[in-house]
Amino acid sequence: MSFYVRSYNIEKLYYWSKNIYQVHFKKGIPWQVDKEDLLRLPHNSLGYELGQFLDKHNFRVEPKLENHDVFHVLTNCGTSVADEIALQYYLAANGKMSPYLFMVILTGTVCYPEQWGIFLQFFFRGRAAGQFYDLNYEELLDTPTNLIRSKYSIG
Repeated sequence: MSFYVRSYNIEKLYYWSKNIYQVHFKKGIPWQVDKEDLLRLPHNSLGYELGQFLDKHNFRVEPKLENHDVFHVLTNCGTSVADEIALQYYLAANGKMSPYLFMVILTGTVCYPEQWGIFLQFFFRGRAAGQFYDLNYEELLDTPTNLIRSKYSIG
C-alpha cells in the first residue's frame, strides 16, 4: 500500500477516534481562549506561537486537546501523519502514558516501517528532555517559548 493511501487511512481513523477520545476520555475543563486571544499575546510567548501554529495550519483550539498543539510548538514537530506518530514517540519517551498514545504508536509502527529511524530519533529526543508533557500550559501562555524549551531541554 502506498505511503499516501496509508496516510489517508490513518488520518481518517484519527479524526474518527479523536472525537471519542475527546468526549469520553479527556478530563478537565477546556481552555477559555481562542486563536485570536492567543495571537494578542506577546510575540515571543508560548500562546502567541501556538496561535501562529494554529493559524498557519488553519486549525482551531480543540477543547480538552489544547496541549497537543502546544507539543507541536515546543518540539517543532510537523503535522503530517508520520510527524504525529513521531510526536507520540517523543511524548512516550518523556513519560506520557495513555491508551490513545500507545494506539497511535502501535498503528504507526506497523504502518510506517520506513519511518522507524525517525521515530527512534524522536524517542531519544523525548528521553533526553526534562519531563514537560504534564505542565499546565494554559498558565504558561504568557511565558517565552524559548524559556520553556531551555528549562526542559526540549529539542
